Amino acid sequence: MLKSVAPLLTFLLLFSFVPSGAQEKFEWKEMDDFHTVMSGTFHPSQGGDLGPIRSRSGEMAEKAVTWQKSKVPDGLNKKEIRASLKKLVASSKELDKLVKINADDETLKQKLSSLHDVFHGIKDAYDKKEKM
Repeated sequence: MLKSVAPLLTFLLLFSFVPSGAQEKFEWKEMDDFHTVMSGTFHPSQGGDLGPIRSRSGEMAEKAVTWQKSKVPDGLNKKEIRASLKKLVASSKELDKLVKINADDETLKQKLSSLHDVFHGIKDAYDKKEKM
């Protein structure tokens, strides 16, 4: 019986080994949730369609707050990421206020573009960490 189990045990041992330096990928759900709203509003705005941001600015601000409260993945500069998330929240709330006062399209496009840049600063740092 031992001879028949040996190949299976060897197989399991070989393929269950994880090098000590390997890290498990951290899924940052809150970032992904914010990204869903950002992509659903930013890309249409590039074509002149401000309807999505006008209807989802409050949702974007809420997702930003939720993201700010989430755990920052290990391996990222937490101080820098927290500062960027604080800026993201402030900018999201500012954009929502502009939508509520019916600001002109150009103002909204500029604010959304600036917010997109802040978002990508965080996401790019995360993506770079994940590739290491």
